[in-house]
Amino acid sequence: MEKTKKTAKLLLCLSLVLMLLCGIVVNAVQTSGGKVAMKELNIETDSGYTMSAYLLIPETATAETPAPAIVTSHGYLNNKEMADANYVELARRGFVVLSIDQPDHGDSEVTPDFFILAPDGVYQGVLALSRMPFVDSSRIGVTGHSMGSWSVNAAVQADNLNETPLIASVLIHCNDPLYTDNDGNFANPYGSRDVAVISAVYDEFFGTSADADGNPLNSPYFMETDTAQAFLNFGRDKAEWEVREAYTEYYEEVDGEEALRIVYRPPITHPWSHFSARSESYICDFFSKTLGAPNAIEPTDQVWQWKEAFNFVGVIGFVLFICSFTTLLVFTPTFASLRAEEPVKAMPVKDGKGKAWFWLSLLAGAAFGCLVYLKLVNIGNTSAVAQGEALGLGLWSTVCGLFTILSMVVYYFAYGKKNGLDLAERGVKLPARKLGLSALLALIVVTVAYGLVFVEDYFFFADFRLWTLAIKAFEAPILRYLPYVLLFFTYYIAISVAANCFNYNEIGGKANGIICALFAALPAIVIPAIQYITYFNTKHMMWSQPTMASPNYPMFILWLFPIILILFGTTLVTRYIYKSTKNPYIAGLINALIVGLITITNTCSVFMG
Repeated sequence: MEKTKKTAKLLLCLSLVLMLLCGIVVNAVQTSGGKVAMKELNIETDSGYTMSAYLLIPETATAETPAPAIVTSHGYLNNKEMADANYVELARRGFVVLSIDQPDHGDSEVTPDFFILAPDGVYQGVLALSRMPFVDSSRIGVTGHSMGSWSVNAAVQADNLNETPLIASVLIHCNDPLYTDNDGNFANPYGSRDVAVISAVYDEFFGTSADADGNPLNSPYFMETDTAQAFLNFGRDKAEWEVREAYTEYYEEVDGEEALRIVYRPPITHPWSHFSARSESYICDFFSKTLGAPNAIEPTDQVWQWKEAFNFVGVIGFVLFICSFTTLLVFTPTFASLRAEEPVKAMPVKDGKGKAWFWLSLLAGAAFGCLVYLKLVNIGNTSAVAQGEALGLGLWSTVCGLFTILSMVVYYFAYGKKNGLDLAERGVKLPARKLGLSALLALIVVTVAYGLVFVEDYFFFADFRLWTLAIKAFEAPILRYLPYVLLFFTYYIAISVAANCFNYNEIGGKANGIICALFAALPAIVIPAIQYITYFNTKHMMWSQPTMASPNYPMFILWLFPIILILFGTTLVTRYIYKSTKNPYIAGLINALIVGLITITNTCSVFMG
């Protein structure tokens, strides 16, 4: 065990270095090597709620030389950090950037009425920027991804009521542009503003229409729709339209000013578009042309990818810290009783029946997870609760955990008990004192690990993330949603017991842990694979949302992308910790707490009174 302790010390040092490296590089990228000041604000909005935002101020933006400015927004169930490609690249180009947490998201206040105030965030950002002395209030732009563009359109409508509008330039990103008036007639609600639309070819939610028989059509057909053509024809009557194309700049004089309309059509999906160098080049090009970028940088010259890469380095460091810190704690006097006398080894498999049980149990668990996923998350999403996503994913975790427990019980009495499986020897049965110590150790590990996340946030404005998988700091009010975390305990404890006490055997050799991890993640791999292979080949999704009243299956499937890494990675973490403890509950508790915190801090919260 001394070798195990030595390895854990080395991994602990490596984990701290990786997390520090993450913070240093991420901060350097976000601040353009110190040329951009970055601040986190809590804005008391004119609507009466507190909105969190990052403010990035290039050194060229001063009261003497005010700079153009842009409000950028994330989409539904996300947070301001998700707009990092925008705020990094636009700030590099000399724009003042305000990246907001929408109401009920991130660190912004949870408001009494989501549907009234949710579209309000971008306009409140515009008002805030217009009052800053280093901002040229005649050159303010707005953009937002998905729900963020819902807020952008609402900002335009609010701005239209002003005698002197504040918004000069608008970019709609993965949402539909405004193209009618309140009576449903074709119109030009954007007036003389310059407007662009990034409409992903394989958008799962927007750019929809119907054929002559009323059958729904998805985004691949967007350019043929009234939405696209009315927008590009500046809202004129349909009889006056000319057929207009994507990637073409169309100019017309509106209210004595020349106005631009353009549609970009990257061949990607809705969520990928905010993580796309191609889409980011459109954003940089459009705002540079329409607002005038103080720093002339080519649209394709981008550095935000370095931030993303080192955010992921932080994820790796965080996982290594969990493994090594947990291992070292069991070498302390307080937790020494949780340490195995020697590293746990794989169990032998006696016969073909043992192999069959192994493979069939893994397949059954994966198949069950696939079959119940959409139904269970829809129950959570349609329930009158504060966090529908957390409830839905928690229900899925709980039910899959119960199925895993049932599978282990069946295996034990049908085969394992008769063939030498000793539950006490493998760590399934533990004294109450050890279970209590396991819970205490898990709580300490998660508290210290998240403490490092807060340090990263405080000193570097950084977190640990990859695309939509984010381990981030949070404000104290999020703790009111901790009960949702309990829903993750059944699965993560059960899968730790299954992967280690039942399935840690000689099948696959050293790859046994990877096999178990792959099957744990299989539902999160298979469902999106079916959805997108179908979409790319037929231009129709396997699971769509034909009406607003239908279950939002495309959204539920998107939730699975970070879960692929979560399920795969947590299973490997359980194996590492189990080898030195012969205790599956420590890692199960740690994983449940961390996954639960990730879930409740990266979603929308609704005020429940």
